[in-house]
Amino acid sequence: MSTIALFIVLVTLIGSIVGTSYYRAKQQIDNVLLILLQNNGKIDSQINTQDVKKRFGPDFNQESLYQYRYFSVTFNKKRKQIALDNSHIVSVPPQTISDLGYQILRSKKEEGTVQSLMSSYAYRVAKRNGRTTIVFLDQSVIMETTNNIIKLGLMVSVTSLFLFTLMLIAVSKRAIKPIVQADKRQREFITNAGHELKTPLSIIKANNELQEMLTGKTEWTISNEQQVNRLTHLINKLISLARMEEQQQINLTVINASSILEKTAKSFKAVVVQANKQLKLDIVSGVRIKAEESGFLELCNILLDNANKYCDVGGDISITFVPDKKFKKVSLVVGNTYAKGEGINYNKFFERFYRNDKSRNSEKKGFGIGLSMAQSLVEVFNGKLNVEYKKGMMYFVATFKLSK
Repeated sequence: MSTIALFIVLVTLIGSIVGTSYYRAKQQIDNVLLILLQNNGKIDSQINTQDVKKRFGPDFNQESLYQYRYFSVTFNKKRKQIALDNSHIVSVPPQTISDLGYQILRSKKEEGTVQSLMSSYAYRVAKRNGRTTIVFLDQSVIMETTNNIIKLGLMVSVTSLFLFTLMLIAVSKRAIKPIVQADKRQREFITNAGHELKTPLSIIKANNELQEMLTGKTEWTISNEQQVNRLTHLINKLISLARMEEQQQINLTVINASSILEKTAKSFKAVVVQANKQLKLDIVSGVRIKAEESGFLELCNILLDNANKYCDVGGDISITFVPDKKFKKVSLVVGNTYAKGEGINYNKFFERFYRNDKSRNSEKKGFGIGLSMAQSLVEVFNGKLNVEYKKGMMYFVATFKLSK
């Protein structure tokens, strides 16, 4: 972002300098041509000094005018050449001057630029007393200064941008190092803390089971068992997420994604039907993607569990897995009926520990980390996970590249 900002500043600055230089060069050419026309195509001692300073600025004097290379040609009413002056230029022969003059007469233009003998000449036409005078000015020397400024500006811009980028890379690595280390320590803490918490939970669970053996099950021991299982499940989720983020390289292989998805959908069918909901499947067989088998299975479980959890009673859950061979991709689309879904910021669903029910009651079981895991898994598989809401349905769309 900083490099782009610098690039914009440099383009604006150099562009302004180049534009100003080009404008002043053109203005200088026009002023010299006007002075030549006012003095019958010549620059001599009769030129008004005040007029020169007015046109070119106070630092410009009469002597400065003699630096320019110019020539002129004059025609009568019948377009017959009657005068030619090439005393202030040696590189253009008289015949070439005549040819250029006739060329401009035929074009009927009052001013412009012509190319001849590898040089560029600006010209202006003046008509007086039945005569047509055309004055030419060699603008190569004047424009060369502007061209040099353009080249210098480009060199300065490219060099500055290159050096700034190198400096930014060197500084940014050092600047984000503490952030990277803190993130790494955080993941390590979650993993280590998870393992430490498992031990006391196992002891509590064993003591609870022993109590049930002695006195039988009570509402207190049942509650203890539920909360221990809930905490164990949360710890396992956090450890899985931390481990997945720690792994820089996961061995991706070509898997039969259709087969895994079909098996997962069948395992959820009984739960969905029992909850008075309908499950609709559109899964094309034999679709293969590059992923990790257990990870893709976990992704399917998360998306289907989320759809079942938030689907309205009596609503529909749809699973679509149809390849788009034209674009060489396939989308896993899991949708569910969700009447209250209008106006919700669905991007927040991927935030860790986010739950849409503000009261955070236990009516809908979960910890708010499943979709965060799903997004991480899809990214590991080089895919994209999006969420959208339309016509009373909430859809999670995971897109992957097809594999042979």
